[in-house]
Amino acid sequence: MTVRRTLAGVEFVRTPDERFAALDDWPYEPHWVDVDGLRMAYVDEGPRGGSTVLMLHGEPTWGYLYRRMVPPIVAAGYRVIVPDLIGFGRSDKPTDRATYTYAQHVAWMRSFVEQRELRDLTLFCQDWGGLIGLRVVAELDDRFSRLVIANTALPDGSSMGEGFNRWQEFSQSVPDLDCGALLQRAVQARQLTAEEVAGYRAPFPDPTYLAGARQFPVLVPTSPDDPAVPANLAAWAALEHFERPVLTLWAPQDVVLGGFQSSFIERIPGAAGQPHRQFVPGGHFIQDDRGEDVAAAMLEWMGGL
Repeated sequence: MTVRRTLAGVEFVRTPDERFAALDDWPYEPHWVDVDGLRMAYVDEGPRGGSTVLMLHGEPTWGYLYRRMVPPIVAAGYRVIVPDLIGFGRSDKPTDRATYTYAQHVAWMRSFVEQRELRDLTLFCQDWGGLIGLRVVAELDDRFSRLVIANTALPDGSSMGEGFNRWQEFSQSVPDLDCGALLQRAVQARQLTAEEVAGYRAPFPDPTYLAGARQFPVLVPTSPDDPAVPANLAAWAALEHFERPVLTLWAPQDVVLGGFQSSFIERIPGAAGQPHRQFVPGGHFIQDDRGEDVAAAMLEWMGGL
């Protein structure tokens, strides 16, 4: 039974823990941070004294997306922190779509980084993990030592192309937003098992839990009058002075964001001369398509800095 809760005027639901109990490939215990009265979940693995990798997921996934990358990066001696965005994974899920704004997502993630007192961070970001994470980098510049950017964008109010337009229309019109089936179709280099598909469905027992996943696609600032455009332009201005190391790892066959790699290489000074990579075959969810390969490229790069 769905239990609705209300705090400070915000109604939300919380996915029952038993929905995650059978995920053998995601054995990590959740930790919790309070952001504006909502509970944000995260996993925290590896040595506490080690250099920290912050991994941010996007739409409509959750930390589970990184299950093929966390083990090798932890084994290499790094601390890995993977939060679930509000509305996703084990985190609380407001039921009113209006609660989810681009600015609010940035504020929630900034609060997370500040509350956990995270510094000397390596950010790995993909999809909305980039739209949110790169904004946080711009606002908390001194906390990030290097960036790994994969299949994302930082939209400035211009068109994102036909691939994104088709996804946006589909996300708003499909009667059943089945996140497991969506991942199954999007992954190109391998076939998800039935257990993996169930893992992506786990956070969403019924449509009540999907408000955030439904809202994300319409928050992308693709018109000049979008309220997020000024903040994104300010973030670009900050990134254009970011001289610490930046690596892009990309799947160019991604029909939504496959063409955006060059914008980061050309505009961020820290990306100059770095060993940027492309992975073919591979699709939008590069962490699932090519997770071990992406982790290996990332570790090789970090080890050589």
